Amino acid sequence: METRKKISVIVPCFNEEEGLPTFNKELIRVLPETYFHEIIYVNDGSSDNTFRVILALAKENPTIKYISFSRNFGHQNALKAGYDFASGDCAISLDADLQHPPDVIPALISKWEEGFEIVNTIRNDHASITYTKKISSGIFYKIMRKLSDVNIENGMADFRLIDKKVLKQLKLFNENFLFFRGLIPWMGFSQTNVEFTAAERFAGTTKYTLKKMLKFATTGVTAFSVKPLRLSIYFGSVIAVLSFIYGLYAAYIHIFTDLAITGWTSVILSVLFVGGINLLMLGIIGEYLGKLFIENKRRPNYLISETNLGE
Repeated sequence: METRKKISVIVPCFNEEEGLPTFNKELIRVLPETYFHEIIYVNDGSSDNTFRVILALAKENPTIKYISFSRNFGHQNALKAGYDFASGDCAISLDADLQHPPDVIPALISKWEEGFEIVNTIRNDHASITYTKKISSGIFYKIMRKLSDVNIENGMADFRLIDKKVLKQLKLFNENFLFFRGLIPWMGFSQTNVEFTAAERFAGTTKYTLKKMLKFATTGVTAFSVKPLRLSIYFGSVIAVLSFIYGLYAAYIHIFTDLAITGWTSVILSVLFVGGINLLMLGIIGEYLGKLFIENKRRPNYLISETNLGE
C-alpha cells in the first residue's frame, strides 16, 4: 500500500499582519487533502504584530509551525530556515502577500507527480505593474545571464516546489550570501517551469525598496560569477593601452612640433577619468574581498528566537 506523502509549505513573513489571516485561509483551501502537510511560517524579525498572528494561527491549527528570528535576516535566509526544517516529501515556498497565488500550488504538485524534482514558477506581471518596474526587471535578468554562469529566465520567482532529494542537498549549503533564483537552476536535477500571473498585493507595502533590489542584484551577480573581476581586468587593459598611445602622441607633439599648448584641461580630464576607472575596479574587487571576509567568519545564516518545530 502506498504511503501518504507529506508537503511542506514555507512562507517567509516580514510585516504581514494585515494579510496573513486571509493568506492562510487561501493556502489551506488549495492544499490537496490527499497529502499530509505542514505550513512553516518564518517570521523574519517583523516590527508589527505578524508573529502574534502566526501564534494565533498555530494555536488553531496543529499543522502550522513557526520559526521566529531574533532580528531581520532577510528574505533569502528566511527561505533557508524553512528549507532547513522542512520534513516533507517536497517543499513549496511562496510569499505571504498573495502575489504568489496559492491556486498555482496544485499545478506545481501535478508536475512533481509527473517526475520533476524542481518545479519553478515564471512570473507574468499584473497589468498594474509600472513600465519602469518591467524594464528594470528585464534588465536585471539579462545582466544576470550575461555576468553569471547560470541561466535564469525572465520572471523567475522564489515561488517553487523542490523534491526531498533536492531538499537534502540544499540543506548542505551554508553560504552567507544566498541567491536561490540562481542557486536552484545551478543545482541541476530534473526541472520544469509553471507560469503564473502575479496578483496585486493584498495588504501592506512592498518590502523591496530600490536599495534592497540593488543589493539583491549585486548578490546575485557576485554569488555565481567572477566575470565582473575579469571585466575590470579587460577594461583596465584597454584604458592602459589608450593612455600609452596618448602618451606617445603627447611626446611626439612636444618633441617634433610646436603645437603643444600649456594647459591643464586635458590633464585634469585624464586624471579624473583614469582615477574614476581605478575606483570602480577597486570597488568591484572590494565587493568580492568583503564577501570573503564575511564568509570566513562562518557566522550562521540566522538566529532563532522562538519555534514550535520539534514539539
